[in-house]
Amino acid sequence: MKPEMAVRRLVHSKGFRFRLHIAALPGKPDLVFPRLRKIIEVRGCFWHRHKDCTDSHIPKSRRDYWLPKLRRNQKRDGANLGKLREMGWRVLVVWECEVASSKRLSGKIERFLRD
Repeated sequence: MKPEMAVRRLVHSKGFRFRLHIAALPGKPDLVFPRLRKIIEVRGCFWHRHKDCTDSHIPKSRRDYWLPKLRRNQKRDGANLGKLREMGWRVLVVWECEVASSKRLSGKIERFLRD
């Protein structure tokens, strides 16, 4: 929850207001901006398998458990993203590793919300 809270604080400090986890939308997105028709999803690098990220490794033990579980997460994420876009929402995915660079992330989020 820590990366999501950091993104929430950053967005709020920029003057944007949002709703959280709207159950009527596929996947209950993290931050929803209804007036803008935009969504910000904050994803953990491990749980959602961030490509080329060192935090997205597969554990060495119980690979038969972890691999299918992590693949299901990715499949579900893709399906939800597709449904949201079909419904006319623009979606920005923020990865946990991006939260460390708040200045860079701030620009990325601001550009997304102002476009």
